Amino acid sequence: MFENLDEVLIKYEDINAELASPDVTSDQYRFRKLMKEQSDLTPLVETYTAYKKAKQDIADSLEMLEEENDEEMREMLKEELSSAKQAVTELEDKLKILLLPKDPNDDKNVIVEIRAGAGGDEAALFAAELFRMYTHYAEARRWKVEVVNADETGIGGMKEVEFMVTGQGAYSVLKYESGVHRVQRVPETESGGRIHTSTASVAVMAEAEDVEVTIDEKDIRIDVMRASGNGGQCVNTTDSAVRLTHYPTGIVIYSQTEKSQIQNKEKAFALLRAKLYDLECQKAHDAEADARRSQIGTGDRSEKIRTYNFPQGRVTDHRIGLTLYKLDKILNGDIQEIIDACIAADQAAKLAKMQEEG
Repeated sequence: MFENLDEVLIKYEDINAELASPDVTSDQYRFRKLMKEQSDLTPLVETYTAYKKAKQDIADSLEMLEEENDEEMREMLKEELSSAKQAVTELEDKLKILLLPKDPNDDKNVIVEIRAGAGGDEAALFAAELFRMYTHYAEARRWKVEVVNADETGIGGMKEVEFMVTGQGAYSVLKYESGVHRVQRVPETESGGRIHTSTASVAVMAEAEDVEVTIDEKDIRIDVMRASGNGGQCVNTTDSAVRLTHYPTGIVIYSQTEKSQIQNKEKAFALLRAKLYDLECQKAHDAEADARRSQIGTGDRSEKIRTYNFPQGRVTDHRIGLTLYKLDKILNGDIQEIIDACIAADQAAKLAKMQEEG
């Protein structure tokens, strides 16, 4: 599995040599490309270098053990040998994960769409809580959140909200949140104290570039209108809101959060590109059903992935069988433990599949 990694080391050294050349900065496209390649290869190169050193340490310790007669020195060499063998095992596992095929969307920003499902006002309140959860999580990672469209209820809920998250590797992390989220609790409006179950769906889509999605102007209808609902000055007095209708797919995008019609149009087109790109990705996943089923977070959007149980203060992720009793912290954005567990399960499934095929 590691036989070609020496070639990676040579490539890495060539990239570093080119970056050290004064001529490369004159070509900014080339410079950015090389910096990206260097950044992508660094974890693999560092791990493989450490792996080779640990292998050499094993060989050196074995050779010295054959020649050494002093018992105290032999014990020390045996400890070094054991330590080097453990390091090789750990580094092999790390290398296998680093060599897994990378999702081409992992480095991208995302557009997240949350929709209230079954449960009426209670589902809308839950959708708003999920929005706050992701906002707090993004802020903790110093990512930028921009709302594209929000359909709010009068009691603090959200029937629907679409927002962009801009930050390095946002898709690689948030893609595991796609699916149906379920809440179990006693609504404030419930006089009998009965526990209700409500749902909200979350769709996480990679931001698409113009080169990845071609939108024909003939396929689009653009309508402008006055924004509705809550907003600052001018929001309801100018034709700033934008609605896009994409005829081939029937997708309708509405953007009204900005005071400027131009800004709302940019956000609307960004969301439309993401949705069209997501449709293509879903088609590719459907064509590779087995691969899709073996991966966490890239499957059926209708799949129930998580339950938030208020009476017991617990959150359960059904895909990986993880239950945590810290519901308040999770709803306040502390979801890293769940995401890390999903990433680990996804990597384990991919490694198992790769070994089967190998």
